Amino acid sequence: MSQTLNTTLLIIGGGPGGYVAAIRAGQLGIPTILVEGQSLGGTCLNIGCIPSKALIHVAEQFQQTVHHSQGSNLGIKVAAPTLDISKSVEWKDGIVDRLTTGVATLLKKHKVQVIHGWAKVIDGKTVEVGDQRIQCEHLLLATGSKSVNLPMLPIGGAIISSTEALAPKSVPKRLIVVGGGYIGLELGIAYRKLGAEVSVVEAQDRILPAYDGELTQPVAESLKQLGVKLYLKHSVTGFENNTLQVRDPNGETLSLETDQVLVAVGRKPNTQGWNLEALNLDMNGSAIKIDSRCQTSMRNVWAIGDLSGEPMLAHRAMAQGEMVAELISGKHREFNPAAIPAVCFTDPEVVVVGKTPDEANAAGLDCIVSSFPFAANGRAMTLESKTGFVRVVARRDNHLIVGWQAVGVGVSELSTAFGLSLEMGSRLEDVAGTIHAHPTLGEAVQEAALRALGHALHL
Repeated sequence: MSQTLNTTLLIIGGGPGGYVAAIRAGQLGIPTILVEGQSLGGTCLNIGCIPSKALIHVAEQFQQTVHHSQGSNLGIKVAAPTLDISKSVEWKDGIVDRLTTGVATLLKKHKVQVIHGWAKVIDGKTVEVGDQRIQCEHLLLATGSKSVNLPMLPIGGAIISSTEALAPKSVPKRLIVVGGGYIGLELGIAYRKLGAEVSVVEAQDRILPAYDGELTQPVAESLKQLGVKLYLKHSVTGFENNTLQVRDPNGETLSLETDQVLVAVGRKPNTQGWNLEALNLDMNGSAIKIDSRCQTSMRNVWAIGDLSGEPMLAHRAMAQGEMVAELISGKHREFNPAAIPAVCFTDPEVVVVGKTPDEANAAGLDCIVSSFPFAANGRAMTLESKTGFVRVVARRDNHLIVGWQAVGVGVSELSTAFGLSLEMGSRLEDVAGTIHAHPTLGEAVQEAALRALGHALHL
């Protein structure tokens, strides 16, 4: 070993959880080293959340331009549009570069030492990176997750993962998406809007099986309007000569010709390749088991984000990372959020915060469930987006709100209001009595609460 470094906090992984933990630790004066083998920002900034939303925006803009070239109700007419996907990818990469550069700047500002390389855990106090050995008092594991692969569909050539899908050199004429969850549908819809013929193969009996049927129905209708073909209750058996073999519900084999296959069947904790086994930690399935303070079964070894299991969301990792830094500094904290928003950036978007009606019922709660449709919302009409609704779930006895859901264009931005109302312990009367700006989509939040109280104003 060329040298041995000593630090209070050593973080493995520079994704949203790791870099936020490092920044907060730096702010608190904790000597911190962050080890990252690839690019700062992790999956989210480089090959996940940010680039996918950029591609979704490009696809939406292109589709709208195509729509206007055919003559729209708005009276706009443009010449036949063309797409230069290389310029689109360049624009997307520019956003990613600005964000990752910003993360590096913040880490430097707060005196966090960043070491680029692959970590190998020796024990709970020692990590090797190349020819460097690092000794620490606290070890924070934040290695994230990676795509689940299917043995019969090895990535390569015509078979791609979300990573390749986010950096296309061209738009395929035909694309089959294996997996009808949020990643598969977000990218599948984007590629359809970019001009590809898209089919989705899903083993479950409906799309977005993690969400309830009422929420996903508008998305299913949108897929039909876009011309996306759905093969529900179908399982993949193989791929050969540009043909995907799938088995239908009756056991019959179908041959689906395609130019590319996007495998998007989920993600799993990234536990391999850095000698995690040396720690012999308690596990929760494939994830590291943690308590309410993100402590593992080994003293002063912490785990956050996707590595610690569901929900695998960047904002959960960020909140956990901030908390761990504060715990190490001596503050008293516990990770016990009232709710963690889940957003699906399909067309239309889907938001779930807190308990759904089914979850409330399963918890033995007697609840009022009330929805307000965007078809009765003035701002939605001006956005040509009348599909969807806002739904509130509240206890019948005291009107305490336990959950919010929404489906519609742009509803991801309502997730903050939903989360805040749950964290603040709001009741229906609190939201109904709050003046909401007009005209906004947010008025549907107030109207849903008013309707639950029996006096919606615009329905």
